[in-house]
Amino acid sequence: GFLTNTITKQTSQQQHKQMFKSACTNLALALLFATTASAFAMESPTKKVKASGGYLSTIPEGPPDAILGIAEAFKSCTDEKKVNVCVGAYRDSTGKPWILPSVRKAEARLLADASANKEYAPIAGDAKYVDLALGFAYGGDADLTNIAGVQTLSGTGACRIGGHFLGKFIPKPEGCDKVPIYIPSPTWGNHIAIFKEAGMDVRRYRYYNSKTNRLDYDGLIEDLKDAPEGSVILLHGCAHNPTGCD
Repeated sequence: GFLTNTITKQTSQQQHKQMFKSACTNLALALLFATTASAFAMESPTKKVKASGGYLSTIPEGPPDAILGIAEAFKSCTDEKKVNVCVGAYRDSTGKPWILPSVRKAEARLLADASANKEYAPIAGDAKYVDLALGFAYGGDADLTNIAGVQTLSGTGACRIGGHFLGKFIPKPEGCDKVPIYIPSPTWGNHIAIFKEAGMDVRRYRYYNSKTNRLDYDGLIEDLKDAPEGSVILLHGCAHNPTGCD
């Protein structure tokens, strides 16, 4: 009746207003990102970003990435026998990425799955995926009721989310101003900055012995035993980066 039509009309008007507001917000964000991207694009990546009278001119240039530098050197090398070993990836005899057949089959199964959709995942990620990943990582005999996991964007994303959570919520060991996190020496370069930015006290434990090209087991055990109770320990589950020593 009249009441139903009135409510429907008002609801429709509210929805239109909300849609218009969202569209304006998205447009403003798009313009902001486009303007920022243009400011970065105008400058060479090897130079400090400049913007007249803007905050971009005060942003210091980060140090060059050693691994990416090797990749650039590989591209510029003219030797026909050159081999690219700077990134851990399977490659064919021509140096191009080689995709595992199992990956190709998995992609085909996903594309053929009519029930799959593009719905937003929960904030902690796809629950089924997380459960399967934990079971794969810790083994079928592990008690997963005592293990928590969330889906993140790569290992870097996992370090950032984990570091922020641990640095903010777990109790600080006695005598420590920040929560200590022990990372292997050496480790992947961005791990240090990530955990520092997350507010943690980054410390190192011995891991790799460059003289023997093997794990420094005695040094590792000694350093971890000396860590304050309640410290966080970062372990590379496999394929230690960058040494490859497990």
